[in-house]
Amino acid sequence: MAIGVGDKLPNATLKTKVPDGPADLSTDEIFAGKTVVLFAVPGAFTPTCSMNHLPGFLTHNDEIRAKGVDTIAVVSVNDVFVMSAWEKANDAAGKILFLSDGNGEFTKAVGLDVDLSVAGLGVRSKRYSMIVENGVVKALNIEESPGQADKSSAEALLEQL
Repeated sequence: MAIGVGDKLPNATLKTKVPDGPADLSTDEIFAGKTVVLFAVPGAFTPTCSMNHLPGFLTHNDEIRAKGVDTIAVVSVNDVFVMSAWEKANDAAGKILFLSDGNGEFTKAVGLDVDLSVAGLGVRSKRYSMIVENGVVKALNIEESPGQADKSSAEALLEQL
């Protein structure tokens, strides 16, 4: 069952790349005491993710933060090295926190996993965006299709802040 508005995010560990290499980040470290915009993509470097979803959060970064958002983060069922390369390729350092859920543990815990084996991608994340305040989901926007980035776009999320 998918997480919903009013639910607390589960405890999980994600990875990010720091100068010394991969580092673990707990959901408490990411969300406790903060307002966070989290968006999820089925895969780094995939067409919709790279051409439609991520660019909106880069373009509207300042506007989102001006609404009281402490952190904008993206999560994907990709390894930390792929996420780091995607961050660099999009000149997104310091703008968006890139989180690796390499084994899909967080994605499964929030009930937003999807089997994309038919496309050769295996189990991935559904495309979504959420507003999280102190670890509690305040808004959740889940796309019906992984090839869409409308409901979960930065523009749609801005209207909810």
